[in-house]
Amino acid sequence: MKAESSGMVIRTTGSFYRVREDSGQIRDCTLRGKIRIQGLKSTNPIAVGDRVSFIKESAGETGTITDIAPRKNYILRKSVKLSSQYHILCSNIDQAILIATVEEPFTPLGYIDRFLVSCEAYHIPAVIVFNKTDRLMTEKLQDKANDWYQIYRNCGYTVLPFCATEAGNAEQARALLKDKISFLAGHSGAGKSSLINLADPCLNLKTGSVSIASGKGKHTTTFAEMFELSFGGFVIDAPGFKEMELYAFTRAELSHYFPEMRKYRDQCRFSNCIHTKEPGCAILEEVRKGNIPESRYHTYLGMLQSLE
Repeated sequence: MKAESSGMVIRTTGSFYRVREDSGQIRDCTLRGKIRIQGLKSTNPIAVGDRVSFIKESAGETGTITDIAPRKNYILRKSVKLSSQYHILCSNIDQAILIATVEEPFTPLGYIDRFLVSCEAYHIPAVIVFNKTDRLMTEKLQDKANDWYQIYRNCGYTVLPFCATEAGNAEQARALLKDKISFLAGHSGAGKSSLINLADPCLNLKTGSVSIASGKGKHTTTFAEMFELSFGGFVIDAPGFKEMELYAFTRAELSHYFPEMRKYRDQCRFSNCIHTKEPGCAILEEVRKGNIPESRYHTYLGMLQSLE
C-alpha cells in the first residue's frame, strides 16, 4: 500500500515539483490530474510555498501530488503568453522583502509603491531593504536616500539601510530572515542573492553584476525557488520582475492599500470619493499639507488610471 504524506513545494520545473516533506526529506513529485484554484485564472496549478498532500511511490524518492491546501496568501505576476491569466510566483509567505537601491541599479519610487500596495492587498507584511549603502558616495545621494527612508518610515513600513557586501552585517541579515518564510523581490542586480549568501554562506547562490552601459542588473535567477536556511526559516529567491500584479479589486478600494491614505478616507465629504478632484476630499487636503507624500500620491493616480 502506498503511503500518504504532506509537505511544502520548494521548486517547480515544468510539470515536476520538488517537495520538502515535513520530516525534511526531499521528494520529486508529479501532479495527478488537474487542480483548479477557485476564482483564480493561473497558468500554474502549483507554486513554490504551496502545502500539498502526496502519495509516496513504492520505489525510489518520488511521489504523486493529490491535493493542495488552501493558501493564506500568494504573489502573482502577469502570464508572459496569456494576458488574461496570471502566474503564481509563490504562496504562504510570512513576509515580503523588497531589495531596493538608490543607485546601480536605480529603483524607481513607483516600483517600491506598487510592491507595497500588492503586499497590502494580499495581507503580506512588507520590509524594504535599501541595499548598497556603500555606493552613496556623495552628499546629494546620501540626502536622497535619507529622504526615501523617511517617506516609507512615515507610512509605517520597516526600512533597513543595508550593505550586503559587509561581513559585519551578517547577523542583521539572519535576524531578518530567521524562522520565517520570506519572499525576496527587487530588480536584477539589487542584491537579493548577495543578502541570502551573507546570511547563510552555505547556500552559495549565484550573484550577478550591474551592466555599466545600462545601469541595470543582469538576470541570475530564472525561476522562483525556496531555500532552507541553516539557522531556521526559508527564503524564496525569484527572478527580477517589473512589479507584483494587482488582482480583483476596484478603483474605489485602491486608497485602502496606502496606509497613509487609509486613515483619512472616512473624512472625505463623499463616501464614494476616489481622491482625484472631488470637493471636500480629505486625502487631497493632506497631500497639500505634506502629510501624504506627493510621490506616493502620484503613484496612486497612475495605478488608479491603470485600473480603468
